[in-house]
Amino acid sequence: MSVQVSVYQSLLEWCSQRKVTLVAVSKTKPASDIMELYELGHRDFGENYVQELVQKQDELPKDIRWHFIGHLQSNKVKYIAPFVHIIHGIDSVKLLQEVNKQATKLGRVIDCLLQMHIAQEETKYGLDIDELNNLLDQLHTFPSVRIRGLMGMASFTENQDQVKQEFTQLKKYFDHAKAKLASTEFDTLSMGMSGDYSLAVEQGSTLVRIGSLLFGARQYQ
Repeated sequence: MSVQVSVYQSLLEWCSQRKVTLVAVSKTKPASDIMELYELGHRDFGENYVQELVQKQDELPKDIRWHFIGHLQSNKVKYIAPFVHIIHGIDSVKLLQEVNKQATKLGRVIDCLLQMHIAQEETKYGLDIDELNNLLDQLHTFPSVRIRGLMGMASFTENQDQVKQEFTQLKKYFDHAKAKLASTEFDTLSMGMSGDYSLAVEQGSTLVRIGSLLFGARQYQ
């Protein structure tokens, strides 16, 4: 069995006690692995690549809540817009415009998270505070999008103090945006992965994205 069932069950209980959503990150993993967790009752799965997500959505049960957690290009939005549960990585006005356009065509409202840049690596995507404020001021022009919160990724480092500091910063951005929007629907702070989820939850995360702990190391081709 490729899924770490005992790890999943203890992690799910840990998250439930803290009212944290557990998203199982299934990128590069076969549909059979996803079905193992599905049969245990799990429904929230995260994917990073559009083509892979579309293929899996086609093969797997339709009540799965698909979280798109990778870097999304505007020209790929149309492929996931019909079914995606929530898009985690909105990092520009241009991308939000495209999500709104595709959602409007489909007559649906798509839930999204705004991605903030909190890591020291330049390769990580995301908004800064000025870009966040600018985007929040324009939200009324995107009626087919519902902003549910923020998402961010900490630096890939062994320095736990740095990671904690970055998560604390993201929580401050979240509180700022929530106060600015004054919306009860702005309720999701997506931060924390297999290596740092407990630290993220301590700093206020409401959703963790866990892959390797549940499925083992990824096999890249």
